[in-house]
Amino acid sequence: MPLNAGQQAVGSSLARFRVVIAGRRWGKTYLSIRELARAAREPNKRCFYVAPTYRQAKQIVWDPLKHRLQDLNWIHAVNESDLTIRLKNNSRISLRGADNPDSLRGVGLDMIVMDEFAMIDSRSWTEVLRPTLSDRQGRAMFISTPMGQGNWAYDLYQKGLDSTEHQWESFHYTTIQGGNVPQEEIDAARRDLDARTFRQEYEASWEQYANRIYYAFDRQHNMQAYAHEQPHTVYIGMDFNIDPMSAVIFAQQGNTIHAIDEIEIYSSNTDEMVREIKTRYAGTKIFVYPDPAARQRKTSAASGVTDLTILSNAGFIVKAPSAHNPIRDGINSVNSMLCNSLGERRFFVDPKCKKVIQAMEKFSYKEGTSQPDKDSGFDHMADAIRYYIDYVFPVRRQVDEQPPQRWGHRVG
Repeated sequence: MPLNAGQQAVGSSLARFRVVIAGRRWGKTYLSIRELARAAREPNKRCFYVAPTYRQAKQIVWDPLKHRLQDLNWIHAVNESDLTIRLKNNSRISLRGADNPDSLRGVGLDMIVMDEFAMIDSRSWTEVLRPTLSDRQGRAMFISTPMGQGNWAYDLYQKGLDSTEHQWESFHYTTIQGGNVPQEEIDAARRDLDARTFRQEYEASWEQYANRIYYAFDRQHNMQAYAHEQPHTVYIGMDFNIDPMSAVIFAQQGNTIHAIDEIEIYSSNTDEMVREIKTRYAGTKIFVYPDPAARQRKTSAASGVTDLTILSNAGFIVKAPSAHNPIRDGINSVNSMLCNSLGERRFFVDPKCKKVIQAMEKFSYKEGTSQPDKDSGFDHMADAIRYYIDYVFPVRRQVDEQPPQRWGHRVG
């Protein structure tokens, strides 16, 4: 598979530390695997690929990395449980997640690739990974879509543009420059996404969100009284935190949704939430979109019964993915419904839903990070909204779900 011009430029750089900011599907994964293989082709090298979570590392890179090294006939042994590949020249490539800092410690490294590093705590680099490069004079490549100017990725990118930082170099590329996504797909994404998210995800633009997660919410345009009779079918996003348990009730008409009610119960359990919903919406067909952890979680009065079972036994139609989707995608889904890049609004909130409005206006990222502030108290309603919208109106497209590619034998 030939390199695009940007990948060639990054691969040709002699900088010890390279920062690559690029749009979705530009070719970040392909470049990451190529650079790991280039570093490991020399004997006795130790290389790490680090993603925000261990699960992401395995999903994104593990199979394509094995395919490439198999094509090259370099593999001596594969450790599936440790996600480590040992090569015939005694070099090793390991996959790690920044959600387990202890797994990153105690080794000397020759090469680190930090993928989607904007979503990783900066301390994983400064306090844990950077020291691992010192004794071996190792190199690092940071690669990500941007996450706003308040994120440490922005500072690292600026460092690579500073002519006095001789060990650093930064690169910036849009999705279209990668050559992997046709123009019509990008045009479709422009229609699906709100303007800021499109610029960030596809144009790799550094957006300033003023720390607000649901920045697309506007009282003047998104707050609107529900003028119809109680619907025959309601759709409920639900968060199971005990203090409080939270639910947002939606009416849905085609691709337009209206938050018509909210339920917030403190010191409660799932059985009490079910009773409250049935009292308010007796005789109504009810779809529930809960936290995927409901499959194991037990915030119920009856010991040993999962939340998902309680909802199903109550006669609700339960829709939940088998695992959590990336929070970032869910947030993008909500903002896109609030207002997409064409100015279209498809998510409205009845003024009586005061907790929902507070969540839309006040749920924010922790200062200087890309992590939602879970201590604010606004996250429960916000999560309930996200579970429903991300399931029914996701912004993830087929272009993000392409099967792994197999590469040729040449590592240039």
